[in-house]
Amino acid sequence: MRIAVIGTGYVGLVTATCLAHIGHDVVCVDTQPARVAAVNESKPVFYEPGLAEMLASVLREGRLRATGATAEAVASSDMTFLAVGTPCRDGEIDLSYLSSAAAEVGRGLRGAAGYKVVVVKSTVVPGTTDTLVRTILERTCDRPAGHFGLAMNPEFLREGSAVADFMEPDRIIIGQWDDASGRKLAEVYGAFDCLKVFTTLRNAEMTKYASNALLATLVSFSNEFAGLCEATPGTDVEEVLHGLQLDRRLSPLHAGERVTPGILAYLRAGCGFGGSCLPKDVSALRHFAHTQGVASPLLDAVSAVNAARPAQLVAMAEDTVGSLCGTTIAVLGLAFKPGTDDLRDSPALAVIAELKRKGAEIRSYDPLVTSLADVHVCGSVQEAITGTDAAIIVTAWPEFVNLDWSALALLMRHPVLIDGRNALRGVATPKSVTRVAIGKNFEKVGVARAH
Repeated sequence: MRIAVIGTGYVGLVTATCLAHIGHDVVCVDTQPARVAAVNESKPVFYEPGLAEMLASVLREGRLRATGATAEAVASSDMTFLAVGTPCRDGEIDLSYLSSAAAEVGRGLRGAAGYKVVVVKSTVVPGTTDTLVRTILERTCDRPAGHFGLAMNPEFLREGSAVADFMEPDRIIIGQWDDASGRKLAEVYGAFDCLKVFTTLRNAEMTKYASNALLATLVSFSNEFAGLCEATPGTDVEEVLHGLQLDRRLSPLHAGERVTPGILAYLRAGCGFGGSCLPKDVSALRHFAHTQGVASPLLDAVSAVNAARPAQLVAMAEDTVGSLCGTTIAVLGLAFKPGTDDLRDSPALAVIAELKRKGAEIRSYDPLVTSLADVHVCGSVQEAITGTDAAIIVTAWPEFVNLDWSALALLMRHPVLIDGRNALRGVATPKSVTRVAIGKNFEKVGVARAH
């Protein structure tokens, strides 16, 4: 099938590349010439494992290209995916990019021959596709829905494993304006042997929010217990949550072997969730609930718990080394999670802001993030940690586990390590290092005892 994908950001480029990989003829569209050139040169502007290699392959085989001409791409395609950003502004979803893109798509539909389907791939609050998007399309193409198809197809891609998630879906949600729209979209995914759920446009939109809201809730649930354990001597959130996860309703036994579902990864304490999805989607859902006259106390609490965790790491550092004014602190990990270079709403940014407010000088290191405004980003952990009064692990990069912490401790002015992800749990750290683990109570007297 001939497919146009509007937007070459995270969702758009992964979707376009994977659709081309399974045999479709795909054209990517972006309003930024630099992004168009980057796609055509097989140079994604963000890091995602396996994406650059797959993109290079489909470009060589002539199944994908990028352009800035939206109307032409739409007119020559059978189906158009809208995959532009829907950020939050002051807690409310910003649909301006989607509105502009829909208008351009409508102009491409005007006078175009054949039945064409427009699919909203962007995350949008319920009612967006069948009101805002439909109205703009009808006005700009001068034809009512039905003459063109309309569908909503939420994505469930995890940064760091997005290519695998797309190529091995656990379900495909097809929100449809009418049966013809849904059938056409289902053809696109004919190669995938998974459950395809046909539903209404609004149910598809709400399903995406329900999914992300649950994941965010699990994270904040875990972090609220971490805070309780930090205040309760003799408790350890890691052991508490491990005991919880052994409930057969969470990790069932099959043929005598315990099955560990992937969702349990969200039942882990840390310093909060970040990235391009969970923070903005929880905020947008809270605002949407308000517009519907519905209270959202659970989601409000999820956001509040998440917002408080980065400051707790800084408080742990302050409780351990004393006043942070005039100290030098190493922040290890900048991306919101391992396997990506995405800084959007990363807890590391909040940690850094709080450290600066306390008067600390910051050095940082991340395997993929090499620059950050107003922050000294070092080329190695060794460089970042030399001469520091404490180090805070904010992102659980696997390489931190294999570091020689005995040697690193010798480089520090004060060998204090705040393990904000419990990334080093089970790793033997030298007695010279004061390691403060989250979710455990520790003595707040000068430099705390090692854990």
